Amino acid sequence: RRSTWFILSGFVYVVKATGLNISNFGRLPRYLSIFLWCPRRAVLPWSFPFFMKPDYLTSPLDDLESFQLSLVSWFKEVAEPYAWRGTQDPYEILVSEVMLQQTTIQAVVENRRYEKFLEQFPTAQELATASEQEILSAWEGLGYYNRVRNLQKTARVVTSEYGGVFPETLEGLQRLAGIGPYTSAAVASFAYNLPAPLVDANVSRVFSRLFDQEAPIDDYKGQKWCWGVAKELVSQSDPRLYNAALMELGQKVCRNTKVHCQECPIHMYCRTRDPLKLPVKKPKKATEFIVEHVLYYTRNARQELLLEQEKSSRRKGMWLLPQIDKSEAQNFTLLNTSTYGITHYKVTLNVYEGDNEIPVAKDGQEWVRIADVVHYPMPSPYRKVVEKLLQSLL
Repeated sequence: RRSTWFILSGFVYVVKATGLNISNFGRLPRYLSIFLWCPRRAVLPWSFPFFMKPDYLTSPLDDLESFQLSLVSWFKEVAEPYAWRGTQDPYEILVSEVMLQQTTIQAVVENRRYEKFLEQFPTAQELATASEQEILSAWEGLGYYNRVRNLQKTARVVTSEYGGVFPETLEGLQRLAGIGPYTSAAVASFAYNLPAPLVDANVSRVFSRLFDQEAPIDDYKGQKWCWGVAKELVSQSDPRLYNAALMELGQKVCRNTKVHCQECPIHMYCRTRDPLKLPVKKPKKATEFIVEHVLYYTRNARQELLLEQEKSSRRKGMWLLPQIDKSEAQNFTLLNTSTYGITHYKVTLNVYEGDNEIPVAKDGQEWVRIADVVHYPMPSPYRKVVEKLLQSLL
C-alpha cells in the first residue's frame, strides 16, 4: 500500500509540475522516467520544485505549432482583464503601449490613468490639438514626459497626413513619427492582428531562458538576436493572442527575480537549467547622487505660490519650486527634505523657506494662486512636497 501511495502521489506531482494535459499526453513516458529515477524526492512537495525544473524536451523552433498553442491556451485561462485588452482601436492601443513603456502596469491601473487619459483625449485629433500644459498635466505621475510629447507628435501626423485614420500595415505604422519598432509592432498586432514580431523586456527575458542565451540581450547584438527569434516564433494565425501571452508569461511566470517553472505552459521548450542567472545584461550605470535646493515662497497671506517652469530636456515644461545654488541655500531655513529616484539618479530634494523679501517673478517664473496649483503639471516628488507644505503651513 505504501509503495502504491508513493507512486500515485509522485505521479500527481509529475502531472502538476510538467503541465501534462491531453495535448501533450504522448510525452508521459518521458516524464515518468524522470519521476522513477528518484521517486522519494519526487513525492516531497517541499523539495519537488527544486529537485526538478521541468525537463527540456525540444526547441520551440522544432515544434512551433504546439509551442504557440500551449502559450495561447494558457493565456486564455489566466489573462488579466486590462482595459486596453478590450479594444482594437489603434489609437487607444497606442496610448496604452506608450503609457506602459517604463511604467509598471500597477501604476497605470491604479487611479485609472489609462481610462482618464482617454476620457480627456478620446481621439487622435483631440490629442493633436491639445496644449502642452494639458498633455503634461494628464501625464503627471507617470514620468518620462517625452513619451507623451512623442505620442502627441504621432497623433498630429495621423491627423494631418492620414485624415485621422491610422495605417493598417506594419510598414505604414513604422513610418509614423514618434513611435519606434516595438510600438509600431504592438499596434499592428493588437489592433489589426498582424503577425508582427515584438520584443520588450519581458519577451527578451523569456527568450534568453528558452534558448539559454548567455550573451547580453540589451546591447545591439543581443537585441538583434531577440528580434530574430521573435520573427521566427510569432504566430501567423493568432498573433494578437500570441504576443499578449508571451508578454503575460514574462509578467506572471518567467519573472525577473522569481520564476514559477512548474506553472509555465512552455517549460518543455525551455533549455536553461538555471533561469535566475538569465538574462545577462550590460553592467548598469553607477548610481549618481544629486542634491536639489529649492525655495518655497508664498505671498498674499499664503494665497499664492512662486513656481518656475523647467527648461531642461528631462522635465521640460513642468513646474517646480525655484531652484537655488548650494551656496545660497545656507541663507535660508530648511523646511523639508525628501528623496526620489529617476533612472540611475538618487536625488535629495531640500526645500527652504523663502525670506521676508518677496521676489518679483523672473523670466520663466510665475506667482500662482494656491487653488490653481493643481492645474500646473508638476513632477510627482515636487507635487508631494508642495501639498505637504501647503497643509502644514496653513
